[in-house]
Amino acid sequence: MSDFAIELDHVVKRYDLHVAVRDLSLRVPAGTVYGLLGPNGAGKTTTLRMILDVIAPDEGTIRVMGRPNSAKGAIDRVGYLPEERGLYRRMQVRRVLRFLAELKGISRGEANRRIDAWLERLGLTTADRDWGNARVDDLSRGMQQKVQFIGALLHEPELIILDEPFSGLDPINAQALKDIVIEMKRAGKTVIFSTHLMDQAERMCDAVCILARGEKVLDGAVAAVKSAHGGRHILLELDSGPWNGVSEVLTDRALVSRMDDANRSLDVELADGATAQQLLRRLVDAGASIRRFELAQPSLHRIFIDRVGATGIEEGMTGNG
Repeated sequence: MSDFAIELDHVVKRYDLHVAVRDLSLRVPAGTVYGLLGPNGAGKTTTLRMILDVIAPDEGTIRVMGRPNSAKGAIDRVGYLPEERGLYRRMQVRRVLRFLAELKGISRGEANRRIDAWLERLGLTTADRDWGNARVDDLSRGMQQKVQFIGALLHEPELIILDEPFSGLDPINAQALKDIVIEMKRAGKTVIFSTHLMDQAERMCDAVCILARGEKVLDGAVAAVKSAHGGRHILLELDSGPWNGVSEVLTDRALVSRMDDANRSLDVELADGATAQQLLRRLVDAGASIRRFELAQPSLHRIFIDRVGATGIEEGMTGNG
C-alpha cells in the first residue's frame, strides 16, 4: 500500500494555446486533509478532474492509492463532490441518492439505511419536513450542496475529493461539513479539497499545494510552509484614536516593508534590519493605544500574496479553475 493517496509527476494539461496545468508534481499523504489552493482560474478543478480520470493529462503520470488512475477500478474507492451541481433536478432527493449509491454497487436496502442516516445528520429531515421526499429543484442552493455531499460519501470511500465544498453554505452548515471532513480524517481516510479561501484551508488542512496560473507556487505541511516564511510579521490591533503619528510610523519603509490594513487590525511585515522592539517603541512614542502586538507566523493568504503578488490573484479571478 502506498504512503500517498495521490501522486502526480510532471503533469501538463493544455487547451489549445492555453496551459491550464504546467509541469505539476505533488504527493498527497494518505490519511490527511490536503488543500489544493489558489484563486479561480489557477488550475485546481482541472487538476482534480485529471486525478479522477475525467480528463486525461497531455503529459505526466497520475497514481491514486498506488495505482495508475486510469486502471480499471482505480477510482472506485473515491468520492467526488464537483463544484458544479450535478443532481437530477426533477428527481426526488432520495431517488437521486439511491441511484448514486447503486452505481457504486450498494444494495437498495443498505442505500436506504445510509441515506436516512445522512439526511438526518445534515438536517434534511426534521419533525416539520422531510426534504428527502422533495424534488431537488425545490431545495435551496445550500441544501442541494448538502445532498451532493451525501452522494459523494454514501459508498464510504477511502479518498474524498471535494471541489469548493463550502460554496453556498451558511456558517452553521459549513461547520457541519467541516466536522465531517475531520471525522473522515480521524477514521484514516484522505480528504483533498480545493478552495480559494485560504483562511478556511489554514484551519483544516495538514498540508497544502498553492497554485497560480497553472503552476505550483509551493507545497508541504502547513506548519512547515508557515515556519519557512515566518519571523517578520506582527499582528497589531489599535484602539480608535488620533492616527497622525501612528500612520507616519507604519509608512516608514525603514521600519515596515508591507502592511495589510483591515481598519483597526493590521498585519505588518517588518523591513529588513528592523526589529519588533523598534516598531513597538515607535508606536508607543507616537501615542498609539495598542490592544494587541504579537510576533506571529504569516497566514497562508499573506504567504500567497508575498509569493505570487496581488496581480496574480486578480488575473486568476477571471478563469474557471
